[in-house]
Amino acid sequence: MNNKTTLVIMAAGMGSRYGGLKQIDPVGPNGEIIMEYSIYDAIKAGFSKVVFIIKEEIEETFREVIGKKIEGLIDVEYVYQNIDNVPPGFAVPEGRVKPWGTGHAVLSAKSAVKTPFAVINADDFYGADTYRLLNNFLSNNDDREDKYKYCMVGFILENTLTEHGHVARGVCNADASGNLVDIHERTKIMKFGSETKYTEDDRNWILIPEGSIVSMNTWGFNPSFFNELEEQFPIFLKNSRENIIKAEFFLPTVVDSLIKSGKADVKVLSTPDKWYGVTYQEDKPVVKKSIGDMVLSRKYPKNLWEDLKNA
Repeated sequence: MNNKTTLVIMAAGMGSRYGGLKQIDPVGPNGEIIMEYSIYDAIKAGFSKVVFIIKEEIEETFREVIGKKIEGLIDVEYVYQNIDNVPPGFAVPEGRVKPWGTGHAVLSAKSAVKTPFAVINADDFYGADTYRLLNNFLSNNDDREDKYKYCMVGFILENTLTEHGHVARGVCNADASGNLVDIHERTKIMKFGSETKYTEDDRNWILIPEGSIVSMNTWGFNPSFFNELEEQFPIFLKNSRENIIKAEFFLPTVVDSLIKSGKADVKVLSTPDKWYGVTYQEDKPVVKKSIGDMVLSRKYPKNLWEDLKNA
């Protein structure tokens, strides 16, 4: 039984499709950003620390926009995802600008995380159920001697789509016990009327069955996961030499390899909640209205932090 759990928030992405630093775009009635709702839900669920993975150059802005609001409510730490942070014997290739991906982002947080931890994206609104599921699992599932015990929160595909373009999702298969069997990263998924399809070549579109469970990069790990990231990152760099300018070290790829090698059981915790996110600028009005409706229906207080400080 673990009394302490950490929320790790990946906020170092470049937001290329969105066109701007979407992590700190206001969406709430008092200018709240999506992360504030995530942290509010996490505190309510019992998380005791939050670790922000950011670019060093935005730390001051980050502290101003969100850090100051949550001081005293939860332990806070900032870590940097730095493109130069590669293992000995490797160098950043000329022309590489993009961060190394979600696996590298989480590895950047190793020094700040000493407890079971959840990983989320900064710009995704997951709903309170997600944090309850994660904290409950992390508080009650230590690794076994022969097997890592991890989890992911799975969303119904149709609850995660945008009307304004394509999205990337990890499409999941689980066994009869609810453990993840495999995860396939589909980088271009779109709605076509009542159907959802993906393509890998921009020509052939393949149907994804209705009700499929997808990963929204919402994971629960024990600290053992850092050792696996450390081991696999150099392998990724060696194997990516031909595509080293753009290749990404994806979190789901690492998880998939641990499942296939029999090292980890990854429990799929399903939620019926609707996901909200700002993949594109056109998504923002929808997210703002949805959060406004939740405030009106009292799912969230009008002033998040006053509510917690007065609790």
